[in-house]
Amino acid sequence: MFMHIVQQLLFILCTVAAIYIFTKKVKELRRNILLGRDEDLTDNPSQRWRNMLLLAVGQKKMFKKPIPAFLHLAVYAGFIIINIEILEIFIDGMTGMHRVFVPIVGETLYSILIGCFEILGAMVLIGCLIFLIRRNILKVARLNMKELNGWPRNDANIILCTEVVLMSLFLIMNTADQSLQSLMPEHYKHTEPFWITGHFTPMFSGLSAGTLMAIERTCWWLHILGVFFFLNYLPYSKHFHVLMAFPNAYYSRLTPNGTMKNMPDIQNEVLYMMEPEKAPPAGAEAEHKRFGAKDVMDLSWKNLLDAYSCTECGRCTSVCPANNTGKQLSPRKIMMDTRDRLEEVGKNINTNKTFKEDGKSLLNDYISVEELRACTTCQACVDACPVMIDPLSIIIQLRRSLIMEDSNAPQEWNMMFGNIENNMAPWKFSPDDRDAWTLQ
Repeated sequence: MFMHIVQQLLFILCTVAAIYIFTKKVKELRRNILLGRDEDLTDNPSQRWRNMLLLAVGQKKMFKKPIPAFLHLAVYAGFIIINIEILEIFIDGMTGMHRVFVPIVGETLYSILIGCFEILGAMVLIGCLIFLIRRNILKVARLNMKELNGWPRNDANIILCTEVVLMSLFLIMNTADQSLQSLMPEHYKHTEPFWITGHFTPMFSGLSAGTLMAIERTCWWLHILGVFFFLNYLPYSKHFHVLMAFPNAYYSRLTPNGTMKNMPDIQNEVLYMMEPEKAPPAGAEAEHKRFGAKDVMDLSWKNLLDAYSCTECGRCTSVCPANNTGKQLSPRKIMMDTRDRLEEVGKNINTNKTFKEDGKSLLNDYISVEELRACTTCQACVDACPVMIDPLSIIIQLRRSLIMEDSNAPQEWNMMFGNIENNMAPWKFSPDDRDAWTLQ
């Protein structure tokens, strides 16, 4: 009895600590995202809910590559649905009971539910092993590009290995539990054989009740502590997309791909030059914001949400024509760099209570001019992303800053800008001569 009370108290302590640490980090990430400029993405809620259901829940765009899509769906479904089983473990830990749902739903239905969870758990286990093989043995090209060297590759392997361990512990725990049921010790409720582990109980035949209880309790504790570890590791990992994909799909831009947003500040500058009487009186101008973006604070909050939603799958980079022809640009790296810079800014704020200028910026220190100029704005990266991340929006805003703030553009671009300004077309022809070719 005393040991049960100790375990309850220990479980409650671990639960409170895990939830507190997770909540604190999520609040920090929310603050980081809200460092971005305002952007209204609340129109057409019905279409937004539809996007979230099709893209985040249904993973519609994943099925452009059917085999990895099926494996991902198996891992995703198992990860989501098996959390119902975690609910029972949570209640058991809080109350000191064991398999609290058995008397509620009955032995037969309970065994069916656990059997379904075991199938899902086995699918997650197999799927993660295949993903590990694809990354580390087969070395699929888009999963082994240079921007993934170091921590990004290790991060992916840590998550996959953690899921393999969690699912293995779940299955071993159930096998030991059923073996204990046959010995009829107190505290272990009787159930019908589970669909997978019911076939493995002979592996534990001959073991004493004490040994089986040690195996079952060890797996139970390691499983729930592993879940707590996984929960608090997610905000530091690219796998935070398992949570961020839902709001990111909901708040995705509904305008057609290729639609570029005009800059009111620029429009006002032109308006005031053409009609000076409409200019605000001296001293009444609003604080100047950069034309385009030089650092993460100049991007919109949706750009920063995109950065935290990126899972580094590389589908954007694999279809990028600039990257495929050997240029520096990788849309995946654009998102990774944005997230890395945002994390650095967040740490700066944590240390100084407010952002203290550190002499760095997203442009130049993280993303180079060469990368930005390689982009053809073809929208392939935007179309390829499973959760509607838009690397192109960041690229365009950084290029605007280069040109309008730093006057940094190739000579060929400057000639085109001059032609557009003077001739209203990219070519060096008078507007009056545009149709001259029809007379030849």
